[in-house]
Amino acid sequence: MADAVRDLNELKSLGIDTILDPTVLGLGRYIPRIQQIAKQIELNIVVATGLYTYNEIPFQFHYSGSGLLFDIPEPLTELFVKDLTEGIADTGVRAAFLKCAIEEQGLTAGVERVMRAVGQAHVRTGAPITVHTNPHTQSGLEAQRVLAEEGVDLTKVVIGHSGDSTDVDYLSKLADAGSLLGMDRFGLDVLLAFEDRINTIVQLVQRGYVEKIVIAHDASCFIDWFDPVAKEQVAPKWNFRHISQDVIPALVEGGLTTEDIDTILVKNPRRYFE
Repeated sequence: MADAVRDLNELKSLGIDTILDPTVLGLGRYIPRIQQIAKQIELNIVVATGLYTYNEIPFQFHYSGSGLLFDIPEPLTELFVKDLTEGIADTGVRAAFLKCAIEEQGLTAGVERVMRAVGQAHVRTGAPITVHTNPHTQSGLEAQRVLAEEGVDLTKVVIGHSGDSTDVDYLSKLADAGSLLGMDRFGLDVLLAFEDRINTIVQLVQRGYVEKIVIAHDASCFIDWFDPVAKEQVAPKWNFRHISQDVIPALVEGGLTTEDIDTILVKNPRRYFE
């Protein structure tokens, strides 16, 4: 927690006011800890609800739902709506956006059920959505299809991890359907080189998509997926400072204007929540 407070206060000193935390069920969300950290920093932390899975849903949901053994309204939808309108567990903290995932495995039964529940919760509350996708399988298009079938406003959807791709034609299709492109893994050069990430954004802006781009790190103050020493060796720039210190100067050097940067970092996220 002390390390988190240090890192987040440093981020504030670089001019960032608000971060979005899409840590939901399946990723270790624990709001009381976030509350304790939030009291010690000046940043706004906007938290999410939803469920992160590439395959199955948690066992407690297997037999409850429409047409199942316990035939009740979709419990995932009800849980997400409660998190958005009343608060998460007994914390009093309301989520402000929704999160789901579709990976290389594609639209498994569990993934589809979560995605449709997220779509239903969006329709009932207006809360925007972010979707973890695998751009190499173009699963963002599948996510858009499923969410649109549930009545989702695709302009309120971030297609996450779009920044792992240099396929500007694929990214343009997503943007043309209305969604924001999550160019959001800056620092993970092991997945795509820094220069390629920058060049892709520059090309998208040149094509007229500046209002369809958001950028982020997909970083965290703590993650137990990797040994900390190994993480530092493999991805030394995977931290909250990278966009402010390295990405913005590189985008400006690539031809983006100050207004473009303001659109990507301020106007687009604001419109996402309006």
